[in-house]
Amino acid sequence: MAIVSHRSSRAAVVTAALLFVVAVLAIGSLGVGPVKLSPLAVIDGLIGRGGDVQQIIVQQIRLPRAILALAIGAILGLSGAALQGLLRNPLASPSLFGAPQSAAFGAVLIIALGWADVRSYALPVAAISMAFVSVFALLAVAGRGASLLLLILAGLAISSLAGAATALVMNLSRNPFASLEIAFWLLGSLEDRSFRHVMLALPFIVVGGALLLTQRAAFRALSLGEETAQSLGVDVARLRLIVIIGVALGVGGAVSVSGTIGFIGLVAPHLVRPLIGHDPARLLIPSALAGAALLLAADIAVRIIPATTDIKVGVLTSIIGVPFFLYLIVRERRSLGGGLG
Repeated sequence: MAIVSHRSSRAAVVTAALLFVVAVLAIGSLGVGPVKLSPLAVIDGLIGRGGDVQQIIVQQIRLPRAILALAIGAILGLSGAALQGLLRNPLASPSLFGAPQSAAFGAVLIIALGWADVRSYALPVAAISMAFVSVFALLAVAGRGASLLLLILAGLAISSLAGAATALVMNLSRNPFASLEIAFWLLGSLEDRSFRHVMLALPFIVVGGALLLTQRAAFRALSLGEETAQSLGVDVARLRLIVIIGVALGVGGAVSVSGTIGFIGLVAPHLVRPLIGHDPARLLIPSALAGAALLLAADIAVRIIPATTDIKVGVLTSIIGVPFFLYLIVRERRSLGGGLG
């Protein structure tokens, strides 16, 4: 009991620290840009005490971007932790399983058909539908208790298929300007986003995140094995379906306004796991906060790195995430080698 209490208190401390970091980064995000604002000026702009220009910069230009960075980073981190809990595999994440790539294909199809403006909610609905199909297909192909290699191969196949389908849509597009817009959008960015984008994505992200958080107790039981979880009253098939729906809603909603932002869902749970432990129930909220902090930090970085235009945030997260993923694979191989030896 003392160990459980200690871990709970430690998780609470880590969660509080992450909340503070996210708050600081959110204020920093509102202050960084061509017009730099101090934290005090940011707060004045938020509460309407600053000048008109200051309020426009903070409330209408930078606040939607900060809200999207926070929400999208949180749902990616939460989705990664949920998939790792469901599959009991530390390398599980939405990006490795083709969910963002498939969601991007759905959104690209709507953009190429010219429906994105006249049917605003067609974009997230198409993205969510394709994300659902990709995760469902992965679990159907890989099956229960799939090995790490099988999961990665199935995810690679789905990602490749989604990428090829996206390229085909771009090639068949009759409007060259639409193809160029799609190409830049696929790189992943939060630049020039407005409250229209927030209202487009946030409902799906919130519902998807809530679905995943309601399964915390089931994830804890599942960590003991499927048979044990079922003996404790967990409907594993229902849990799997809820996770698929939650990830599809969250990732699809995020991709529909930001494009593809990879590796946040993989990195975030690994950053907090050494601090909290391997209990998947305690890992969900800290992983969401870590994901929010990572994306906020990345979005700040792309604005302060010297360049003629803003670097796409999806490019930066991939540059950081790919070496981290390779490190995790090497570590996993060594642990398997040690176990076999």
